[in-house]
Amino acid sequence: MKISHVVLTAALAFSALAFTRASIVFNVDKTKSKVTWVGKKVTGEHTGTISIADGSLTSDGKSILGGTFTIDLTTITCTDLTDADYNAKLVGHLKADDFFGVAKFPKSTFAITKVTSTGGANYKVAGNLTIKGITQAIEFPATITVAGTTVTAKAKIIVDRTKFDIKYGSASFFDSLGDKAISNDFELNVDLVATKK
Repeated sequence: MKISHVVLTAALAFSALAFTRASIVFNVDKTKSKVTWVGKKVTGEHTGTISIADGSLTSDGKSILGGTFTIDLTTITCTDLTDADYNAKLVGHLKADDFFGVAKFPKSTFAITKVTSTGGANYKVAGNLTIKGITQAIEFPATITVAGTTVTAKAKIIVDRTKFDIKYGSASFFDSLGDKAISNDFELNVDLVATKK
């Protein structure tokens, strides 16, 4: 009986190992990945880009299991203003303490906590976003494809800046702003390419 029990336990353990897929690491390809931003105000909007410093995704070969990313806020650009002085002024303001405080907080991070399939290549991604040393849980829809040695993902992420103590020009905190009010939400459009490590 004891021998049979040992054999059965070993067989079950072997079966479990046989059907457990090891995690595969995919590193973000910074040359092929792109993050653009949109900030809106009463009188219009501004657009620009931000670079990914580094990042990786883990997969079981079919689905994404997790991942972490670092955004380099020192790389913020504005793409809609053609006047060089006005462009530099806006970018400088975005890097100042009124907004992202880049001198003190040059990086922003995002860590995936859960990825849930909603059908086909569509997923709901949940995770922790850190800006200016403040971490908040966020979630957003994404399209993710795992094919061989490459993962591609597209997502539109809406972030409430006031949750990260970025209150400049917010009508939620300042009265009588009129047409100078800036939306609390800003938009990040992510096109991600990651390749097998």
